[in-house]
Amino acid sequence: MTPRSILFLCVANSARSQMAEGLARQMFPGLRIQSAGSRPSRVNPYAIEILAEAGIDITGHTSKSVETIDPASVDLVITLCAEEVCPLFLGKAERLHWPIPDPASDDPTLTPEDLRARFRAGRDEIRRRLGQLKAERF
Repeated sequence: MTPRSILFLCVANSARSQMAEGLARQMFPGLRIQSAGSRPSRVNPYAIEILAEAGIDITGHTSKSVETIDPASVDLVITLCAEEVCPLFLGKAERLHWPIPDPASDDPTLTPEDLRARFRAGRDEIRRRLGQLKAERF
């Protein structure tokens, strides 16, 4: 089945799911693309910066709670959690799990360039997986 809408989920809806939403909107024009989290916070500035490098503007994005998403508006849910517990999504949508490490970190030994490298790796892995999804389903 070809989905008409995709929801990306992670915990804070600040990094991975925001990058996935921005990338998917570019790769799947015409589909409804959303993202949310179980504990929304704010969009990570590195996610904004790293997507801008790819020509994608997510400066207008905000972190959203999974509780605000209408289950009837979602055909495919993609969870992006790796080491943490992913949010639950109640609904009948198909589910995929892409365990992508969280690029955000509070580790004081990481430099801004280290964090950029982590975010680039996450962005590139999400883009690769979206490309596979597109080739298989669209």
